[in-house]
Amino acid sequence: QVQLVESGGGLVQAGGSLRLSCAASGRMSSTYVMGWFRQAPGKEREFVGCISRSGGSTNYADSVKGRFTISRDNAKNTVYLQMNSLKPEDTAVYYCAANREGYSNYVAEYDYWGQGTQVTVSS
Repeated sequence: QVQLVESGGGLVQAGGSLRLSCAASGRMSSTYVMGWFRQAPGKEREFVGCISRSGGSTNYADSVKGRFTISRDNAKNTVYLQMNSLKPEDTAVYYCAANREGYSNYVAEYDYWGQGTQVTVSS
């Protein structure tokens, strides 16, 4: 069982930056691909990006490519989402998730989820 806890959300003006953290209980290294998702009010949860077990590879949704960066520190059991050049449309609850099988953009393929952290971008 893996427990995930996100932090770092908040209110920021458009063009600003935030860094989200996702702390995992238990061992993350070489075990789980980690993903970030977000869900805006009235919308389905959507893929933001994911990072390989070693941290050597990442994949991003087109909507955040070039603005968001995912990294991980397996020694600290923590995954990060650096968000730059934020836009009002980035406003959502952001979730981290763990996937035992591998790279995936799909919500249903992730095994463990955090409780989410709210990010609000004002115009």
